Amino acid sequence: MAFKIPKKLVEKDSAFLGGGGFINKTWARLTGAGLGDDSRIQSAKAKWSGRSGAQDWRVRLQIPNQSDFAYLLDNNELLEPLAKSRGVFWPVTPAVIVQNSANYNPLAQTHSNYPFQAYQNSQVDTISIVGEFPVQNSDDAKHWIATVKFLRTMTKMAFGKSKNKGSPPPIMHFSGYGDHVYDKVPVVINQFSVELRPGIDYISTNQDSGQAAAIGVDKFDNYVIDENKVEDSSWAPTISTVSCMVTPIYSRETIKNFSLKKFADGSLDTERGIGLV
Repeated sequence: MAFKIPKKLVEKDSAFLGGGGFINKTWARLTGAGLGDDSRIQSAKAKWSGRSGAQDWRVRLQIPNQSDFAYLLDNNELLEPLAKSRGVFWPVTPAVIVQNSANYNPLAQTHSNYPFQAYQNSQVDTISIVGEFPVQNSDDAKHWIATVKFLRTMTKMAFGKSKNKGSPPPIMHFSGYGDHVYDKVPVVINQFSVELRPGIDYISTNQDSGQAAAIGVDKFDNYVIDENKVEDSSWAPTISTVSCMVTPIYSRETIKNFSLKKFADGSLDTERGIGLV
């Protein structure tokens, strides 16, 4: 992400900038690359939300509107950051690995050097999504915690005193990169993992007020936390890796209406509101 250094700072602190200082060299590189005051890249910011549905092509997993599990986002303060998007998305472009396969059964022939390949079926294998989640403030931390809680919830069935007792984990919609790449592909989450790295900072957030805990330094240079402000608080890493493995799942009705011609020209991608991979 590019940044802009105010000219006043460059002119004012000559002792720090002079003699080939760090900021002076950085400023020269930015100017030499054409990233001056009029560069549009300076105003670019990574955002967790705020994009319209028509412009948002980020990779995401959402609860369908008609899902029996949509109630999980209603009046849920912990998952409130995800209510508008109805699910989670990767704020930074993740690595998405999709494998399509056509399976053939080799038929061995007597006195033949080559077997005959009898077509068996085609399938879309498990899709892997691996991406980083940056956290810069308490609001981002609140969103990160909601994301982890959401993925934990979506990999569990309803039983005990649940509303939809006996139901398996819900079917999600997987979308990303526009209409003809992945748009509302029905998937189930097979596995998800989150990496909590050592040696990085963690940011506190309170799900009730969204205020970060107060952290100070005492005379011995030790971190001191105001315990009165960390009750019911959670801590999110400033950078972490969140990975998901999902598998497309289609109903018999959807498969029955499959058309290879419509699939090839893209009209089947949005015809029934279900993405086919």
